[in-house]
Amino acid sequence: MRPGIHPASRPVVFRDRAAGTAFLTRSTAVSERTVEWEDGATYPVIDVEISSASHPFYTGTSRVLDTEGRVERFERRYGRTAPARG
Repeated sequence: MRPGIHPASRPVVFRDRAAGTAFLTRSTAVSERTVEWEDGATYPVIDVEISSASHPFYTGTSRVLDTEGRVERFERRYGRTAPARG
């Protein structure tokens, strides 16, 4: 890698507001706010709305959509077309 062209990577805490969890990782993100971590050191903190701790895909709480109701509503609104004769 060429020196001087990449942003500085440093430890940053990402705090998931929905799940109430926090992750310490390396990032180039910048924040003025800080938080004291479990190891006693102070790190920049970035609040996020959703992460793997609260996303339905990762937690297994995803909802199944009512596709049958959507089809029936579509047919009521636009009518069922006549079957093709062939």
